[in-house]
Amino acid sequence: MSAVDFYAHVAVSGEVLGAGLDAGPDAWGAALGSTCLDVPGDGLLRRDYGLVEIDFSSDRPGWHGQMRHGQMRHGQMSCFGFGVKIQRLLYDQSPRTVPPPLLRAYGEFTPRVPFDQLRAAVLDLGRTIELDERGTSSDMDCYRVSASAARVHVVADPDPYGTGDPDPDGHQKGDVWSIDVW
Repeated sequence: MSAVDFYAHVAVSGEVLGAGLDAGPDAWGAALGSTCLDVPGDGLLRRDYGLVEIDFSSDRPGWHGQMRHGQMRHGQMSCFGFGVKIQRLLYDQSPRTVPPPLLRAYGEFTPRVPFDQLRAAVLDLGRTIELDERGTSSDMDCYRVSASAARVHVVADPDPYGTGDPDPDGHQKGDVWSIDVW
């Protein structure tokens, strides 16, 4: 298994190591471990694992996330969206960026993923991947995976501000930026 296999699996299945939409914080913790940053507020919780970032909301009206003894009280929360933030790997290659369970399952994660590789892996899994005009902008293309809630964002313009000096070590046209599942 490789990192590209992981990205294709997320794009097709909408889950990470068994956790996906509607799963609670405990299920995501069981899948990715306890080393993360929890950012609570107004009945929401953003959990950041570096490469993977998850958004939760309260299942009960009027619930607001609270900290108690340094721990987030989750109540009945469920995931309403998550993203695999591949762009973070280019500038943060610390050991904490990729959760250990993903490293064990998929091996090394490189800082760049060419869209052509991801597209081929998605096609190998029997799905199609097509441009989503509504999500596309001048600097980022958005692709939709058939029968999936995933959107794949791909760098279309590595110099979106027109400075004429794109970072030679930065993202290049055709690099996958992120995979978001909503």
